Amino acid sequence: MMEVRGLISHYGRIQALSGIDLRVEAGELVALVGANGAGKTTLLRALSGVQPLSGGAIWFEGADITRTKPADRVGLGIAQVPEGRQVFGPLSVEDNLKLGTYRRRGPNVAQDIERVYTQFPILKEKRQQAAGTLSGGQQQMLAIGRALMSHPKLLLLDEPSMGLAPLLVEEIFRTVTELKKEGTTIFLVEQNATAALAIADRGYVLETGKVVLEGKGADLLANDEVKAAYLGGV
Repeated sequence: MMEVRGLISHYGRIQALSGIDLRVEAGELVALVGANGAGKTTLLRALSGVQPLSGGAIWFEGADITRTKPADRVGLGIAQVPEGRQVFGPLSVEDNLKLGTYRRRGPNVAQDIERVYTQFPILKEKRQQAAGTLSGGQQQMLAIGRALMSHPKLLLLDEPSMGLAPLLVEEIFRTVTELKKEGTTIFLVEQNATAALAIADRGYVLETGKVVLEGKGADLLANDEVKAAYLGGV
């Protein structure tokens, strides 16, 4: 579904991504793990089109989208749940969900909102509340629901467990697993390597802007190098 070839990106003179190669097949859940500052969020922003590239190419469903505008990528079926949720605080929960449809065509918005409420019942309870008054976990659910409103073919998840209590982390990862079972292709960027690799079909390990390891999620979980670096020792 998506292929990245030789991706390079800079912040000024600092090179943040150094020749990234990776792929995401239709129906897969692929995890990207790495320490803070490794370039994980930069890579997701590049895939969404909001981070300028210095080199390389991004292909989606067989088409080169390297220079495609961010809004047009949403129209093609790529939706990102950004780091830190970034919900529209003053707007209601329901209005936040409706904003997820801005690149869509056709009816059934109300039906899709109900589907999100089925996935996250707490959002239905709070549908008229300002999004900024929700807890961190509820805002994460809202951010995921907003992305789902665009009917994404590929869902980009950036650090969905960040700042959440362990029980909420479990709930978020359970939701991600359910979405995968329903057929959504997911590229998951996550600092919680154990949780991410445990549910991933395949994974990549990023260090200082370079992919240093790749393989099946279970294989990376069992890899001594990954254990030592990211999973609290061997």
